[in-house]
Amino acid sequence: MPNLTDVPKRILIGRALQSDKLGETLLPKRIALPVFASDALSSVAYAPEEILLTLSLAGVSAIHFSWQIGVVVAVVMLAVVASYRQNVHAYPSGGGDYEVATVNHGPKSGLVVASALMVDYVLTVAVSTTSGVANVVSAVPMLRGHEMALSVTLVLVLMGMNLRGVRESGSAFAIPTYAFMAGVIGMVLYGLVRNLVFGTAMHAESAGFHLQPTPGNEAVTGFALVFLLLKAFSSGCAALTGVEAISNGVPAFRKPKSKNAATTLLLMATIAVTMFMGIIYLAHLTGTQMAENPAQQLAGAPAGYHQKTALAQISEAVFSNFTPGFYFIAAVTGLILVLAANTAFNGFPVLGSILAQDRYLPRQLHTRGDRLAFSNGIILLAGVAVIFIMAFDADPNRLIQLYIVGVFVSFNMSQSGMIRHWTRLLRSETDGKERRRMQRSRAINAFGLVMTAAVLIVVLVTKIGHAWIAIATMCVLFVMMKAIRRHYDRVSTELTAAEEPDDTVLPTRMHAIVLVSKLHKPALRALAYAQLARAHTLEAVTVNVDPGDTRALQEEWDTRDIGVPLKVLDSPYRDITGPVLEYVKNLRRSTPRDVVSVYIPEYVVGHWYEHLLHNQSALRLKGRLLFKPGVMVTSVPWQLESSERRKSQRAWSAPGDVRRGEPRRRTVPSGSVENRADANADASKDTTS
Repeated sequence: MPNLTDVPKRILIGRALQSDKLGETLLPKRIALPVFASDALSSVAYAPEEILLTLSLAGVSAIHFSWQIGVVVAVVMLAVVASYRQNVHAYPSGGGDYEVATVNHGPKSGLVVASALMVDYVLTVAVSTTSGVANVVSAVPMLRGHEMALSVTLVLVLMGMNLRGVRESGSAFAIPTYAFMAGVIGMVLYGLVRNLVFGTAMHAESAGFHLQPTPGNEAVTGFALVFLLLKAFSSGCAALTGVEAISNGVPAFRKPKSKNAATTLLLMATIAVTMFMGIIYLAHLTGTQMAENPAQQLAGAPAGYHQKTALAQISEAVFSNFTPGFYFIAAVTGLILVLAANTAFNGFPVLGSILAQDRYLPRQLHTRGDRLAFSNGIILLAGVAVIFIMAFDADPNRLIQLYIVGVFVSFNMSQSGMIRHWTRLLRSETDGKERRRMQRSRAINAFGLVMTAAVLIVVLVTKIGHAWIAIATMCVLFVMMKAIRRHYDRVSTELTAAEEPDDTVLPTRMHAIVLVSKLHKPALRALAYAQLARAHTLEAVTVNVDPGDTRALQEEWDTRDIGVPLKVLDSPYRDITGPVLEYVKNLRRSTPRDVVSVYIPEYVVGHWYEHLLHNQSALRLKGRLLFKPGVMVTSVPWQLESSERRKSQRAWSAPGDVRRGEPRRRTVPSGSVENRADANADASKDTTS
């Protein structure tokens, strides 16, 4: 029967691509930058806001620390990017942090990294889409209250775009990503010109409010102030999310893959740091203030005041004399934050494919879809991201608190693994120039490890109240992947053929059973097919559900002189499955070394609704028999006219097609049931069709 989803599937994701077209989906640097770096670039839209929100706990007295914290975050970002440039050269296969940790620390460490990365990818989708919606709502207040529906819809749209293939989705995302970069950098330059050249004072809408500390933080000093600054720093490190995506996506680059990936990393870091520090500076210049509880902390704010995002306030102040500039920033920011989820849609399926190949995830995740994308991974990522969005009420500030833990766990494992990688190579390398290059690379990775380890400690200390959810999810994934690997290993051990033939396991005899309800064409075909197998014994079996029908079947059986014994199984409770299972079990119990082969005639219909009318008993019975050792189940199909007509409609002009159910002839062994039955002409169709 034709696949009834073909037409809508082709409309949604396009025509299927042949496997040899995989090279056409590889990305040049100009497309790879928006595809893999959109997450890291878009983080600058909400990372400064997270710093301001955390500092607001101490009131206006702590806000002036924002630019110092921004500088430290920028240094950490540059250190991480420099470290990952070493990764893409050393491990270009696309395994990224997972491969580095597995090769240098062992499988368990690799699973820790894989768990962290999968949580990170899911949260990337959830945070990016909800943050994008929040920015759009800041510019279009009438959308307030619909954040959940908008976020879920955007995730589904992104899923559909990625199912069409990496290259097509990358081309679609290139213009918005470049527009965002141009918009933010243009806003920074425009603000600097207005302030430094023309001396224009720019004030955010929150600059006129008095920011009050939350109760208990009226006089934050000493250790409490240090803790607050560390918490603000850990929040600002959200700007580093997505940096690792390029190392996981090296196979998607055009050749030379490693060189192009390293160049893209450098471009991403330069642009991201420039935008991040520019936004931090403009926030300080415009007096932008953010509050976790605006109603209590922003004295002077009007009743019912809805706090805009930090970037929206900054752009409104900078473009106070050019309103289209404000709306342009709002539009491209909302768009890039949504499209930043595309980084996860490219990274998660690749990682899932690698893990599936290593037998830590279901094998279906290793299969490419019609458009040569890992479709199952894309759908799984979208589904889990939607669950997180709904669980946290589409609130980006709550989701971001879970975000950074997984990122820095993978950062640390990756950098420590790279140090071991270079150390191992240095033991055998004798060329002086190559040794200096390796030592330089090891030093870069060591510096990156120091930076990321410090950040991870800070994150765990300052965010443990929220981070435990992400940590618990990682632990569940770790245990689940170990269990999946044990299952696949156990199955592989059971199925591995012995090096020497073991005669003791061979069956001695085969009993063939043909299930019969009526003596019609499907039953005759099943009997003929069973005869071809030449089993030691062959019998037909029917279940006595209706005594009248059973007597009629026995009479017709004798009249036709079928030549195969008919066994009638009693069923006082009118059940078909139970008596057959019991009969098969008794056969196996009486002759344990024999094999029982059960032949089940089935209808093949042409429409989905016809399936509801046929084959339900056969499906249930097959499902139960499959769990019985020593029992073989064979379906013998009979194509109804509707099935043949549908097949003819799909390929009418193809040679050898079956026309309107006309049977194709084959040679039937003499003495078979089909030769001896009067109504056997049509039953001589190809039994293997």
